[in-house]
Amino acid sequence: MTVFRPCIDLHNGEVKQIVGGSLRDDGSPPETNFVADQGPEFFAQRYRDDDLPGGHVIRLGPGNDAAARQALAAWPGGLQLGGGIDGGNAEAWLDAGAAKLIVTSWLFEAGRLSLARVKTLANRVGEEKLVVDLSCRRRDGGWWVAVDRWQTVTETAVDAETFAVLAEFCSEFLVHAADVEGRQAGIDEELVAHLAEISPRPCTYAGGARAIEDLARVASLSGGRVDLTFGSALDLFGGSGVRYADCIAWNRRHRGQEPPSNEFS
Repeated sequence: MTVFRPCIDLHNGEVKQIVGGSLRDDGSPPETNFVADQGPEFFAQRYRDDDLPGGHVIRLGPGNDAAARQALAAWPGGLQLGGGIDGGNAEAWLDAGAAKLIVTSWLFEAGRLSLARVKTLANRVGEEKLVVDLSCRRRDGGWWVAVDRWQTVTETAVDAETFAVLAEFCSEFLVHAADVEGRQAGIDEELVAHLAEISPRPCTYAGGARAIEDLARVASLSGGRVDLTFGSALDLFGGSGVRYADCIAWNRRHRGQEPPSNEFS
């Protein structure tokens, strides 16, 4: 059943919510919706206390290693880590407490998916510890994987063939809809339904969610097969569209920990 997956996005060592498509390598500042006063360990401990496993910590560029380690130390084995994961550092991040590793850009060479790299990483850490991030942009009536902080659109389609091939080497998928990420303008409903059809593994969608009702919408569109991440709309990150308490309540109800309610579903 669809559940809420929490996140901790790190940029320049701080917990932030930014417009994903505004990230650049030229040093220009991204569009920023929120900068936390608290450190990453505060959010990790909050998720731990509220029993929200499977959330992701994403390092958005350099300068985030110390912050990532703080988050992982607050909940060893409870959070997935992404951003800059490669064949050289993967095992060290598992040793630092990551539950699973989320990888995108390193799996691509010159815009092409490298199955050799996929196999290398899966053999090194185990497929059960690997989450493949196929975050994407919409092009020509479909979706194409975007790498390098979503600046480069690759030649790899977000389609059944791609998912089938990669599912042999990972335990989950994560997909940010980069065109709507951070904009609170609504989820990409077509993409959510598409992911439910093509993903043979658990899949989490992120991008554009703005109201607690989006959880029910994703559940309906995906038949409960896709999970959802809230970012900028969440009151925990300065937003006004979604109460964190309601996300906790949703998860507890749909995991059978509380009596059912028709408040959002």
